[in-house]
Amino acid sequence: MPRPRVPLLDRPRIRAAALAAVDRDGLAGLSMRRLAADLGVQAPSLYSHYRTKDDLLQDIAEDVMAGVDTTGFAEDWVTGLRGWAISYRAALAAHPNLVPVIAAGPARRPTALLHADAVHGGLVGAGWPPRHATMIGASTKYLVLGAAMSSFSRGFEDDVQVYVDRYPHLDQAHRLREHADEIDSESFALALDAFILGLTALHARVARAAP
Repeated sequence: MPRPRVPLLDRPRIRAAALAAVDRDGLAGLSMRRLAADLGVQAPSLYSHYRTKDDLLQDIAEDVMAGVDTTGFAEDWVTGLRGWAISYRAALAAHPNLVPVIAAGPARRPTALLHADAVHGGLVGAGWPPRHATMIGASTKYLVLGAAMSSFSRGFEDDVQVYVDRYPHLDQAHRLREHADEIDSESFALALDAFILGLTALHARVARAAP
């Protein structure tokens, strides 16, 4: 009886299995030995594709960042910034365990650097001075990472007795977990709207002050 055919081991298959492992077990749960077992191969087989686990994680981060959209900057800087922030958060929220890898910076990852280039170029092209463009990119990243790394609403208990009597202004806090996704999503939208509104006012002042 012929043996079952094992799918060809290649880099996309390795990355898919590794991302599934990170999603399931976190970064600490990913090892080349465990990954090899998941793929039904020996660990040395992986090293012919990836020299280190960090090399593998960088490529996984590239795959995740490929879903980020910076095309809106071709229209105007507000559309571009909003689209970038929303798609960036969505990409990270889909794989929260990978956030520390992506948060460390683009390093030499081509996709991440292309996004950074598009954001910076789009802002400078819209009249923002390069220093402001750099700070806007950094500020947007801080906003996105904060929203992706933790949930405000899930930080509360769903037991009303924790809050009743002792914390009168938190009398509805026990309901937050039940509506966590909705509240967290709308809170991010509110923060992004306020951020862009403030930048719009600043942009007018910066444009008037430009030589």
